[in-house]
Amino acid sequence: MSDPQLTYRDPVAVLGLGPMGRALAATLISAGVPTTVWNRTPDRAEALVARGATAAPTVTGAVRAATLVITCLRNPAAVDSVLAGHDDWAGRTVVDVTTSRPDEARRLSDWADGHRVHLVKGAILTPTPTIGTPAAITLWCGDRPAFDAALPALATFGGTPAHLGADPGAAAAYDMALLDLFGTAVSGLTHAFALASAEGIDPRSFARYAAGIAPMLGEMTTRFADQLTEERFPGDLSTVASAHSGITHVIETADTHGIDSAVLRAARSVIARAVTAGHGEDGLARLARFLTPVRSG
Repeated sequence: MSDPQLTYRDPVAVLGLGPMGRALAATLISAGVPTTVWNRTPDRAEALVARGATAAPTVTGAVRAATLVITCLRNPAAVDSVLAGHDDWAGRTVVDVTTSRPDEARRLSDWADGHRVHLVKGAILTPTPTIGTPAAITLWCGDRPAFDAALPALATFGGTPAHLGADPGAAAAYDMALLDLFGTAVSGLTHAFALASAEGIDPRSFARYAAGIAPMLGEMTTRFADQLTEERFPGDLSTVASAHSGITHVIETADTHGIDSAVLRAARSVIARAVTAGHGEDGLARLARFLTPVRSG
């Protein structure tokens, strides 16, 4: 990672001081980057000011103090509202790391084009304690020259910043797919703990065995990616039909304890469609082709 103290001295403004916004601002300050901060609730800036930041009373004040503006807000609607609070954006670079859908990111790009703004859209995939450390994972897309110019500042956030291309929705697309994985994995984990507890299994005892699932998922991820790329789904390790049988047993067990099985039933319906279409002996990666109406096998 480049040394930001040697390579980046332009002033930066951070708009939005939630936990992630504060972490980003603190990292810039530690790297010696002149940093102005703004938040609707001004007292959130106090700790950053004590570390060397300048607090701006208005969005306009923050923007005028910087050539690079980072927006890290609750949602895209908040971004729109904040950006509307200043009327002269021409020539500036806006780096938006607010969580958004891909289509929302592309709409923001339309705004940037209309205001002669260089837009870099980012997704931060790791929690605030990782910011400024090698463990941070950040994805970026949009205006490549603007990204290259801002890279010394973005590199202070840690990890190895990756640029995914000109599509302003690319980082959000990765973010949404990964949040999909995380959300359904957490749902599955909590459901498994509920089922284990209902059967009288101590949570710590169950955890020793549940932890062994994670390495299996890592291997499956690489294998599924290869199979989906090659459009071949061998069932030598596991099959769609066996998954249908297994999940049915889980649903029945959950039902005996009155545990909500709606998510499991939704998953089984996808598996059942694949079996009905004649893919029961295929590998599990085949199921990805039964989740959209465009491709059904």
